[in-house]
Amino acid sequence: MMAPPDPHLSIVVPAYNESARIGSSLASIVAWAEAQSFPVEIIVVDDGSLDETVLVARAGLDGAARPKGIRAAVLMGEPNRGKGYAIRRGVLAATGALVLVTDADLSTPIEEASRLLDLMGRLGEPGLVIGSRDVGDSRVEVHQNAVREMMGKVFNRVVRTITGLPFHDTQCGFKLMSREAVTPLFARARIDGFSYDVELLFLARRQGLPIREVGVTWRNAPGSKVGMLADPLRMLRDVFRVRIWEKQGAYDG
Repeated sequence: MMAPPDPHLSIVVPAYNESARIGSSLASIVAWAEAQSFPVEIIVVDDGSLDETVLVARAGLDGAARPKGIRAAVLMGEPNRGKGYAIRRGVLAATGALVLVTDADLSTPIEEASRLLDLMGRLGEPGLVIGSRDVGDSRVEVHQNAVREMMGKVFNRVVRTITGLPFHDTQCGFKLMSREAVTPLFARARIDGFSYDVELLFLARRQGLPIREVGVTWRNAPGSKVGMLADPLRMLRDVFRVRIWEKQGAYDG
């Protein structure tokens, strides 16, 4: 049997205790990948799940290596480190020219990837296209509860003030990036938790990479892994750490 062709796009899915929904999400991702004219790689990164996430993910990807040439892998074997660490591990393992990061619950439907790919082509150079729930063309069909939405807006204001990032939504879990451009950034990244997005975008902007923020369809899914107290405090701490590390020269070289 011939080996699948080198992928044009790698899809990285971080997963922690997602056995209840990772199967249906992967079915949607595989179906979308099969419909594309280019080869696709799907990488699920298990973040030390305590349930059957790995078994369900493997079952969902078993049929992915079809004539369309989909590559598929489940990375596991490490304890829970955080979403940022899982994504970093997945991106550094990816082999596609482009990498799409998407949440396991597919709050942003995988079909939105086609739109991001089109915008990436218009950039004209390696960079990032980030999905957003808070720009003019975004379509939030199912909202978070009012408290979580308020906390998200406050967090974004802190991010913009502390880091100088101009984006309206750094935390949407749907991001497309040039692997060549971001590999050095992920290699230097330090944040293992939910603020990984802030660090990545800060490093990308510092590097002068083009970044396009575009509205996407988004539907809140129940079962968020972000707690209401401890996680927001850790996220705020990590935002300040990004600036401290920059001043200390931790991102140089």
